[in-house]
Amino acid sequence: MATLEKNKIYRAVIEGYSSEGLGIARIDGQVVFVHRAIRGEVCDILVLKVLKNAAFGKVAAVEKPSTHRREPDCPYYGKCGGCDFRHMDYEEELCAKRQRVQDALTRLGGSEVEVEEIIGADEPLRYRNKSKYPISADGKVGFYRARTHDVVETEQCLIQKPEADAAADAVRQYIRRFAVKGYDEKTGKGLLRHLYVRTNARGESLICLLVNGKKLPHEEELVDMLREAVPQTVGIVLGTNTRRGNTILGESYRTLWGADTILDTLCGLTFRLSVPSFYQVNRDQAEKLYTRAVDYAQLTGEELVLDLYCGAGTITQVMAQKAGRVIGAEIVPEAIADAKVNAARNGVENVEFFCGDASDIAQELQKRGLKPGVICVDPPRKGLAPEVVEAAAAMAPQRIVYVSCDPATMGRDVKRFAALGYKVKRATAVDLFPGTANIESVVLLTQSVT
Repeated sequence: MATLEKNKIYRAVIEGYSSEGLGIARIDGQVVFVHRAIRGEVCDILVLKVLKNAAFGKVAAVEKPSTHRREPDCPYYGKCGGCDFRHMDYEEELCAKRQRVQDALTRLGGSEVEVEEIIGADEPLRYRNKSKYPISADGKVGFYRARTHDVVETEQCLIQKPEADAAADAVRQYIRRFAVKGYDEKTGKGLLRHLYVRTNARGESLICLLVNGKKLPHEEELVDMLREAVPQTVGIVLGTNTRRGNTILGESYRTLWGADTILDTLCGLTFRLSVPSFYQVNRDQAEKLYTRAVDYAQLTGEELVLDLYCGAGTITQVMAQKAGRVIGAEIVPEAIADAKVNAARNGVENVEFFCGDASDIAQELQKRGLKPGVICVDPPRKGLAPEVVEAAAAMAPQRIVYVSCDPATMGRDVKRFAALGYKVKRATAVDLFPGTANIESVVLLTQSVT
């Protein structure tokens, strides 16, 4: 196998996509990951970096373009690291995402089940109901450049709500007007770290500034500027985060004006959300995801359901509409507080919530002899800890519904479940993040017949 040369151009066919949305080519037997390439294209590839087992490059010229190629609709595409697929049409993006879930199930999970038709978004723009804008030491408000913590300042973002962009612009004006310093991750100095905006289906917003301290200069003026920029703001909150590193959420919160929570409607239920609460960023697609999860659970009204990583109790309460009783578990105390309030608000009485680590709660419930008919898990990107997999299987539910935001860890966990007697029965990919390489999926596992 010949060694590829940096800064040299090679011609190759793009065979598929990586988990990050990069095109994959093979040149002289070596894998090359190519920025902004599309499957099936013949490209001249400029090699930018050569590693031991792979190389990285970019498209120098497209000799044979795909019919799915399009001109990116965002002026920051390629600079900001938020999107991965703005150079192709949505049809090809969905194909890439479904294939990613299929590859994870087959190659990592060892399953032969075919992923069902992907559930795409009716509206692939302006869908994010939660926006996080990092603020740089020199006062830029925007998004990180790909694989860096360099902030690219953006006047608008095609996947954020207009209210969030307006709040970001107000913060920029505040920084310039009062010479407020942004946070420097390298030195730990500076004040403003992140702008965080939640927006509900009615267009109302909850705005939070995460700061390296307990107060801001000219707080009243900031409140006035934000309320003028985003008229339907329901609350403005200050979050204190004095920890070094890139943690976003605060250690404590103080309300500067209005409410410290916001209400949203999902699957016919109302949910109170605080700043730290987990809640899917695409409400319309989340409804489709949860509907499929309930479909996979095959509830009859008698089952006991265990919902691990329940966040603010969204899946818990959706499943409670068709189950006998549902137990939700979540490690974030504020989310559990919201979950309890939400259940009371919605009149959902057949639910119970525990606050703690999923591993500890799953093992404790298993020791108590809990026998749920269905277990639902919706873990973060790192997937399930081995202890959760073992405890879940030991409780011997008839069905396990796995909601995943990372196909690779889902595939790994599916293989672990297989070793404990559970096999994949059905699987669906659901696109909650149009324009990006991220993809959600829901997988049904049932007890193997021996």
